[in-house]
Amino acid sequence: MSDLIELFTENQTATLFAGGIGLSLALIVWAVLAQLDERESVRETLRQLDDYEVENVRDQELLAPLQERIFAPFVGIMSRFGGRLNPPDYVESVRKKHVQAGISSPDAVERFLALRILGFVFIPVFLVVMLVFNPLGVGGIVKWGFIGLGVFIGATGPASTLNKKIQTRQTAIQRALPDILDLLVISVEAGLGFEQALDRVIASVPGELSDEFARVLGETRAGANRADALRSMDARCDTPEVRSFVLSMIQADTFGVSIGRVLRSQADEMRIKRRQRAQETAQKAPVKMMLPMVFCIFPSLFVVVLGPAMINIIKNF
Repeated sequence: MSDLIELFTENQTATLFAGGIGLSLALIVWAVLAQLDERESVRETLRQLDDYEVENVRDQELLAPLQERIFAPFVGIMSRFGGRLNPPDYVESVRKKHVQAGISSPDAVERFLALRILGFVFIPVFLVVMLVFNPLGVGGIVKWGFIGLGVFIGATGPASTLNKKIQTRQTAIQRALPDILDLLVISVEAGLGFEQALDRVIASVPGELSDEFARVLGETRAGANRADALRSMDARCDTPEVRSFVLSMIQADTFGVSIGRVLRSQADEMRIKRRQRAQETAQKAPVKMMLPMVFCIFPSLFVVVLGPAMINIIKNF
């Protein structure tokens, strides 16, 4: 009995000791994280003060975000290599795609080129890791499937992401254009000018297309020609509906046609195109459903329906 009590006491002491060590480590980690969070909140507050001046150079550098302090120099080095390795035409096409995707950051193209280089560097490293070490522990077709997937992601990952952003933005513009044209028609027919109607649209319907109209309005107020501003919007959007709208507005300005009449015809046409596009998408649904039905639904259905019959046939014959 005394041995059991002694063993229980020793186990309880060891448990309390381990719990004390764990609690101490947790308190230390909490204290460090709390201090870092407090410093980050102070730096964030100082960033919001425009007139605040920091005399120490180190404090000025620490006011910058962590991502800018750590990753910006590395991205700058990789972007310089990317600018040298890629031809100028490709860099210009990438810059055009960023404009079409609505990305206005001046460092976006450099980051994209850096990601492209990292992707191609990732491919041989991934091949060596999978072929020599095989950390996933797979073999055969599954292994080569993972290798193909990794090579595909490294080669086309950044470009696919950028193309997806462009497609999403163009789809949003196509869907919003008929409603915005309806609001423009109502505003113009109520007596407002085209610029005042654009102001009403920008304030009432936020979105990608409203941002483009705001840029057009800003360019025209800065002294640019309306036709040139609309052509620039067409190049940034790169959709057939916006191109048709821009050409109609330019022709209306050139030949002196009533803008309200042109806008009404364009609104009716865009509404019809949106309905036709929805019908086309609905017609494509059965074709797209065929592949998962054949390979996923039908086999399980055949097993459930024909399984008992096959078992009875096997038992009888």
